[in-house]
Amino acid sequence: MTTEQAKNITVTALWDNEASVWVAESDDVPGLIAEAETIEALLSKLDILIPELLELNQGIKLESIPINLKAERSLVLSHG
Repeated sequence: MTTEQAKNITVTALWDNEASVWVAESDDVPGLIAEAETIEALLSKLDILIPELLELNQGIKLESIPINLKAERSLVLSHG
């Protein structure tokens, strides 16, 4: 296992209308899939999952991990 300098990790969260949850994935963290009802709850999950996945899958232990969360939610507005 190696300890490395943290690079920015980009996580994309998309709103799933059917399940009413945010779903997060990241190309920077292989195997990451997380879902939560709120962005705040999602961030709490990512705080635990990302370090664990980096250590398990890549043997990397980071002291601190800067995360760039990009969230997207589409709405359809109707004025009738």
